Amino acid sequence: QVQLVESGGGLVQAGGSLRLSCAASGRTFILYAMGWFRQAPGKERDFVAVISGSDGSTYYADSVKGRFTISRDNAKNTAYLQMNSLKPEDTAVYYCAADASRARTWLTRGQANMDYWGKGTLVTVSS
Repeated sequence: QVQLVESGGGLVQAGGSLRLSCAASGRTFILYAMGWFRQAPGKERDFVAVISGSDGSTYYADSVKGRFTISRDNAKNTAYLQMNSLKPEDTAVYYCAADASRARTWLTRGQANMDYWGKGTLVTVSS
């Protein structure tokens, strides 16, 4: 059974940092793009960042560029999201996703038809 399990969420003050992890199991994801979406209360699930499985290329939403860094460890089948300079508007449930499509396509396709999803981890940034 394929699973994506997020961890690392929590409560942090504005300006602080958190590191999210997404541990994948049930298959190898080395050729899959892995990334993160987030959903704030009452809003749609939005793309945050993605990393390619083939060459490690990364892509970010404009709202997090320069503050968030996505990475992956294929030996551990795990992806990470380092979040720095957090703002109250970053408060959301963060979801890990994996898909066989090219990473760059995540910028425009949104959350539609992702192969795999995690259940999410809550990040709350206080002002």
